[in-house]
Parts: sequence; structure tokens; C-alpha cells
Amino acid sequence: MSHNSSTRRDAIRTIGLSAAMVPFAAPLLAAHRNASQSQPIQRLIVLFTPNGTIPPEFWPEKTGTDFELKKILQPLAPIRDKLLITHGIHNKVRGDGDSHMRGMSCLLTGIELMPGNIQGGGHTPAGWAGGISIDQEIKNFLQSNEATRTRFGSIEFGVGVADRADPWTRMNYAGKNKPIAPINDPYDLFEKMYGRGKNDDLVRSVLDDVADELNLFSKQLGQTERDLLDEHVTYVRQMERDMKSAASQTLDVPEPELPSNVDIQNDNVPAISKMQMDLLVNGFANDMNRVATLQFSNSVGQLRMKWLGINEGHHGLSHDPDLKKESQKKLIRINHWFATQIKYLVDQLANTPEPGSDRNLLDGTLILWVNELGKGNSHTLNNIPFVAIGNAPGFKTGQYRDFGGVAHNRLLMSLAHSFGHNVETFGKPELCKDGPLTELGT
Repeated sequence: MSHNSSTRRDAIRTIGLSAAMVPFAAPLLAAHRNASQSQPIQRLIVLFTPNGTIPPEFWPEKTGTDFELKKILQPLAPIRDKLLITHGIHNKVRGDGDSHMRGMSCLLTGIELMPGNIQGGGHTPAGWAGGISIDQEIKNFLQSNEATRTRFGSIEFGVGVADRADPWTRMNYAGKNKPIAPINDPYDLFEKMYGRGKNDDLVRSVLDDVADELNLFSKQLGQTERDLLDEHVTYVRQMERDMKSAASQTLDVPEPELPSNVDIQNDNVPAISKMQMDLLVNGFANDMNRVATLQFSNSVGQLRMKWLGINEGHHGLSHDPDLKKESQKKLIRINHWFATQIKYLVDQLANTPEPGSDRNLLDGTLILWVNELGKGNSHTLNNIPFVAIGNAPGFKTGQYRDFGGVAHNRLLMSLAHSFGHNVETFGKPELCKDGPLTELGT
């Protein structure tokens, strides 16, 4: 890192504008991208869907490369060679909380929930997860390097996530006891990503917002301190002008056109899903972030998929016994629909060129499709239906592998290792003794 870059960051922090200004300043301070390098830019998407799967219609009959996709995964048949379907990967984290709570909040953290007073389904109450999630771990690793630093690092997208905060609704954690909420509203994300709402200025002046307070503060200072404050204000004002000019010109790919007046409600989930995925892909195309999560609903999620002719809540259906065939058919349709959404995302990545390169965004992107349970009506944390899609070092696609009951911490370690972040453990150390799943690449 250059001394000049460090000095500029110090100046931003000194005037107390880091939270508001650094997101806009990061691309200018970094002032580079590596799309022209020989290797594609590596990116990660973790995509969550809830309430387990229907095993007979999810896992293929044969392991290896000669496998046939069942009903749930049929939408992904055109990209069969880009799939790594896994079986025998268990969430072995135990402790407080019910299976839904641990399934959700231990899914990406790999560590126990902290003691707390949030009561689960007849089990010991619990609190938030006791450690960072793998998406944030990888984000921090990338952000620590000038060559891979981006404006946001990661963006957390939500579709139909419940409007409450508890271990059933959070899979992303900045650290111990630090859950991160996904953003459900595409219009809020549009403003976050592009610095404006639909009709607002590109960059609103932070100094204008605090002008009165600055004037009052300045009058209380001595001449030396006042001169220093004026110097900082002048510097930041110029920086704002520079960023306002640059922000309108630095998008490699124009922001997507979002439909107007889409209410953030259950019946509009298909439209919201498309909007969120379009924003996600555009963020990658403009190198705003290299890590993204897309969370459909949440553990115990009760989306009512009326667009599929299903009026019951998803979680309620997932509790019905296997012998209730009509419920099984509806659950298959629900999970099949989730697969169609993943196919749309894959297609958007594949059809979006990497700016400054002859590659597309999918070339360097790995999507990991995750779930908090193996099966809804048994609440099992065994055989979580993990599917890796796309490209990452150490992940060989075009195959179905059975790992025989290993801890999912080893899969999380493999994600970190694929980015060159060679962690020795992740989450609960006792579940990491055998290291990452090197078999993923064979």
C-alpha cells in the first residue's frame, strides 16, 4: 500500500466520514482492477433456500460423472458439467438452540450458538452464532489485499426474508455475536450500490448535510484548530467533487433498469428475485464486490408460492409426513422453482462479459447452494444438500460425490482455501481435524 493511499484514508477517518464516504472512495483509492490478468477474477456467491429437500428427488442414483438429475435439479440440466453435487456432508455443530436455529446460524459459521434467551422449538434457548461466517471471512481476506479490494467487499441480498432478527433469519456474521441482515428491498440496494435513488443526485454531499453542525463546531475552536478543520473540509469538498464526477463515469456496465413500484411482498417474490439477481450480477460486473450472498426466505420460512399454485406456507408443508403425497409433490415444485432461479443467475453471469477481458463473469465465479436442513420433517442436520456450481480452484464440477458423513466445517475450509486463504481451522476446531475436503477437486 502506498503512503499516499494511507494518508488519504487517514484524512477521511480524521474528519469522521468513513462510514458515509469510504464506500464511494474505495474504487478511487484502489484505482485499479485486474480483469486483464491471465486468470479470471475469482468470486463467490452463497445462495440459501430453506426447510430441507426431498431426498428421493434431489440426489442422483449413481455417484461419479455418469449421473442423472432428478426432478428438483432438472432446471440445471443444461449446465450439468458445471455442477458438483455432494452427499454425506453433515452439520455436526451441536449445543444450544433447535435444529432450525443451528441449521441456519451455524451453516456458514460452523460454530455453536452463544447462550441466549431466544426460545426454539422446545429446545434450549440460544443467542447468536459465536463466530464469523465463511463469506465474511473470505471478504475480509480479499479486502486486506490492495489487489483484490473492492468498494463493498460483500453484499448480502435477501428475497422474502422475515422482517425480524433472530437465529432463524441470519446466516451471515461479521464475527461473534454480530449478525448481518440481508437487504430484501431491491430499491434500497440500488441506492446502496449506485449512490442514489431513482431520481436523486449521484452523490449527495455529506458536508452539506452537516454544514450547520460544522459551523457551530468551528466557532468553538481556537485559530490553529479552526485552520486545520478548514483544511480538512476543503480537502473533502474537493474529494466529493472528484467522486461525483468519477461516479457517473466509472461503471463498466450500466446499472440495471429495475421495474418501478414493485411492492416487497410475498406475491411479488418472482419479480423481486429477478431484480436482486440482476443487481448482484451488475455489482460483480462493476467490481463493487467479489463476495455475495442471496438468501431466499429463512429457516422456518413460510413463503406461500401462489405463483406455483401453492397456497400453503413452505415450512408447514415441509413438516408433513412423507406418506402425504400431495405435500411431497408441492415441496418438489417449490425446490424445482428454486433451481430455476439458480439457472437464471448462472445464465446472467455467463452472458455478462468480464469488462476488459474476453471471459464472462461465470468463468471465475463459484455458486454454493446451501440449506439449513437435510430434510424438513425430520429436522436432520445430516446430508445437507450442498451443490457447487461454476468455477473455483479445488472444486471439480460435472460430478456427484458422497463424502460419507464428514463435518461441513471442512467444506467451509475448502472455500477459504480456494481463494488462497489457507485457514487451519474454521468454526469449531474439533470439527476441522482432517482439514479441507481435498476430494472436492478429484
